[in-house]
Amino acid sequence: MVDKAQAMARIEGAARVIEEACGGAQVGIILGSGLGDYAQALQEGRALPYGEIPGFPVSTVPGHAGKWHTGTLHGKRVAMMQGRFHYYEGYPLWDVTLPVRVMKLLGVQTLIVTNAAGGVNLSFAPGDLMLITDSINLAANNPLIGPNLDAFGPRFPDVSRAYDPKLQQLALSSAEALGITLRQGIYAWLTGPSFETPAEIRMLRGLGADAVGMSTVPEVIVARHSGMRVLGLSCITNMAAGILDQPLNHEEVMETGERVKHTFRALLDGVVAGLD
Repeated sequence: MVDKAQAMARIEGAARVIEEACGGAQVGIILGSGLGDYAQALQEGRALPYGEIPGFPVSTVPGHAGKWHTGTLHGKRVAMMQGRFHYYEGYPLWDVTLPVRVMKLLGVQTLIVTNAAGGVNLSFAPGDLMLITDSINLAANNPLIGPNLDAFGPRFPDVSRAYDPKLQQLALSSAEALGITLRQGIYAWLTGPSFETPAEIRMLRGLGADAVGMSTVPEVIVARHSGMRVLGLSCITNMAAGILDQPLNHEEVMETGERVKHTFRALLDGVVAGLD
């Protein structure tokens, strides 16, 4: 059980160190597998390893460098997480979502979450980009369980529009202007770290999911609890279990992410440039 006073002290302590080292921001971006290089796009960027931030977990997954970056991008102050934390790494969801609350204290009003996901929709292909229109929490857990942090939001937050409609339209118009095909779909969150079974993927398809992954949803819940606008974008790095007659592995995820990272970065550039 999280103690409210200790929780606030931990969040405020991390925010204070980050602000002193890197400054505040208007926009936050959580960089999923394969997108870590995007932090280099920041002008006058400053970086801080997670290990130097008090109370911060440490990324343990290949492709997640574990650094906080802040700088200017298309006229906006932007904070980027070069690597996120996952429930399957053994961290409680409170730790997984700690950086989102830190972003809130640093002034972030718009959060862009990105991820690598498995394609459940049979019309998808590896390398597709997908706009997350909604999500399904199948982890039997929620990051808001425990004492409510009233300084951030209400006990029972509304997530009927977890993914901001105006930001979705901005992403779609940016993709069209760039000639990028942007799929749309529902993202399902399972804990991992094992990939899903073919039976689970058939179940997910029956539930209406278009993509599946091991992150993002807890961060979105906490961001909405904190009053942030949220945009979610997935890179379909592989087709989910049972769709193709081949085993799944993280190397394929990384390879596909590397192949499409320039397209993904172009889309993010268009979105950030278009933010009001």
